[in-house]
Amino acid sequence: MKKLYYLIFIGFTFNVVLSQEIPDAVRYSQDNLNGTARFRAMGGAFGALGGDLSSINVNPAGSAIFSNNQLTISLSAFNKKNDSNYFGTTTSDSESNFDMNQTGGVFVFKNRNPSSNWKKFSLAINYENVNDFDNSVFSAGVNPTNSVDKYFLTYANGVPLGLIKDSNYSELDNGAQQAYLGYEGYIINPVMEASNNTAYTSNVTPGGNYYQENSIYSSGYNGKLSFNAATSYKDKLYIGINLNSHFTDYVQTSSFYESNTNTLNSDYTVRRLQFDNNLYTYGTGFSFQIGAIAKVTKEIRFGFAYESPIWYNLSDEFSQNLSAVRANNVDELTANVDPQIINYYAPYKLSTPSKFTGSLAHVFGKTGLISIDYTIKDYSSTKFQPENDIYYRAVNNQMSNILNVSNEIRIGAEYKIKEWSLRGGYRFEESPYKDKKTIGDLNSFSGGLGYNFGVFKMDLSYTNAQRNSQQPFFNQGFTDGAKIKTTNNNFTMTLLFEM
Repeated sequence: MKKLYYLIFIGFTFNVVLSQEIPDAVRYSQDNLNGTARFRAMGGAFGALGGDLSSINVNPAGSAIFSNNQLTISLSAFNKKNDSNYFGTTTSDSESNFDMNQTGGVFVFKNRNPSSNWKKFSLAINYENVNDFDNSVFSAGVNPTNSVDKYFLTYANGVPLGLIKDSNYSELDNGAQQAYLGYEGYIINPVMEASNNTAYTSNVTPGGNYYQENSIYSSGYNGKLSFNAATSYKDKLYIGINLNSHFTDYVQTSSFYESNTNTLNSDYTVRRLQFDNNLYTYGTGFSFQIGAIAKVTKEIRFGFAYESPIWYNLSDEFSQNLSAVRANNVDELTANVDPQIINYYAPYKLSTPSKFTGSLAHVFGKTGLISIDYTIKDYSSTKFQPENDIYYRAVNNQMSNILNVSNEIRIGAEYKIKEWSLRGGYRFEESPYKDKKTIGDLNSFSGGLGYNFGVFKMDLSYTNAQRNSQQPFFNQGFTDGAKIKTTNNNFTMTLLFEM
């Protein structure tokens, strides 16, 4: 068992342990389609186009396509709806929000020396919310076979009873803490009342048909600040680089409730319980991107870009509490186990997968265009660090076995009628999981329009994206989970000023 270091601060104990899991790694490895309204409307297919501030997040050479200085700001309203099916019972929950999801500027320096082949140089800075974590999921139904008692039993079996009874919650590692909660909440019983006992049995009323509810509420963001530089050679080859600073702030509150109406006798058994967990993750990261765009002809453009892994430094804070009611055929007793402890997990590092993007675009003069991006990303290369740590090594091996290479295709089109621009797009992204069930494939359709007022431009877009998932409520022991269909609707407005 790991040695623990803790200190008392304002009535709470900070406990240093390890508990990072695969869903945490996937959460910070995925990015969503955000950015300017034009970028969103065209499905993000800008790898060979450039000329849009959000395009530099795909290919940093895109800033050298600009002819003039430009400033943009984008406001988004979104609704995220989750339809849940748990053992045939359907429920629904949703979350809506409004925020500024993008802002930035590009500055173009033209070379006035006519004999030079390097025609211009550009500098840009752009901020985007790569991911918005605001979400609400509610699942409910009758489980015909399994109780959450299996979660506590999995952690408890192998842990000496003496350790649980003679220790404070703050002195235990994460696994023993779960055993402590189960024991103090009377969810589990030791086989023998001896300090060296390491076997436990369930105290939940047997018989099946457990009514269960699971609520997950999350908030926060994953932001990306890009510093970009690009140049143009003969107005035919464009090359660029991004240095990216990443910020993440994630809060998740989950509450699991279980009850049963199984037959009672003279022994006290658990009738209902509620188990709450609260997670707060925060940190920063760094990545870089390089890319090139080639104008093969006036109409045809090719693009290629590489995005490095994001090297994150993250910290977690975690707290939990449990309340349970046990009953016999005469009365009820209540146990409330609230350690009032904040577990502070040792800061750790996470390396997300790198990404390659190839792009092709056909520009029809000043009337329109069509563009295609293809991206490949190997999620199995995601790593917690240091890799020689025995815990991280086990989790990394799991990720390499269950995560997969994900392919993504983005298609966008634009047609101009005088001052108006009409746009449409499609995006398909494969699941990062080999089973394609834990998180499924993503399908997204988008559209929008823009108007050029001369002094400034205004763009509007609408995006609809759908994805299915089926993740367990808990990481081990009790691994049942609901089937979730998630639908994202996003409206974005961008104001663009040229100078």
